[in-house]
Amino acid sequence: MLTLMLVLVALSVVACAMYRVRLGVSPIRPTPRTLFRRVNGSLLVLTILLPVMANAHGTVALEDDPCVQRVGGNLVHFNAYQPQHEPKAQYCTDIPGEGDTFLVVDLVDPTLRSVPVGVRVIRGMSETAEGETVATWPPAPHPDGVLRGEAKLAKGLYQVIITPEGFSPSSYLLRVQQINYSNVGRQAIGPLTLLLLLALLGYEVSKSTRLREWWVSGRT
Repeated sequence: MLTLMLVLVALSVVACAMYRVRLGVSPIRPTPRTLFRRVNGSLLVLTILLPVMANAHGTVALEDDPCVQRVGGNLVHFNAYQPQHEPKAQYCTDIPGEGDTFLVVDLVDPTLRSVPVGVRVIRGMSETAEGETVATWPPAPHPDGVLRGEAKLAKGLYQVIITPEGFSPSSYLLRVQQINYSNVGRQAIGPLTLLLLLALLGYEVSKSTRLREWWVSGRT
């Protein structure tokens, strides 16, 4: 949201400056053609970038949702809730707080709804560490397609292992109060790209002697 606001502000500022030059508010002549082309080029890049950023913050296709995985070739969706911290927040692999956590597995494909499905939550990265099991749901069929359970999670790494009868298991890695540096890097790409484009635009504008004179004359 902040990135989109910065883009809109930048477009508004440049548009107002060009509009004032066109109307002849200042006594000097309009911006040179070369500067005009460069500004238009930067605006074009920003215009292309705007819908891309909007899509990145909008809806995500089911296959691209990080909360969706395949278990035995069938799709399942995982969510975690901590109403004691954020009543309406939904989490997937990154859980910001410790404590009681409600875990929900949606069996997206109907095939899994007719077979017993079990879930085990373990602490650590080893699926064979029976002593580290913090919660388990015995295998049972779920005609409504929803598995619900609860686990008390402390800070650290966990795995939610989903095992349908007759299919290979699959697991989700949970990070409780851990920093996911890959997500931080991906989220920073948009703002950094925008800042670079704005810096380029400012540099091109600053090289215009006429625009600097227009700015000085407007202030005096």
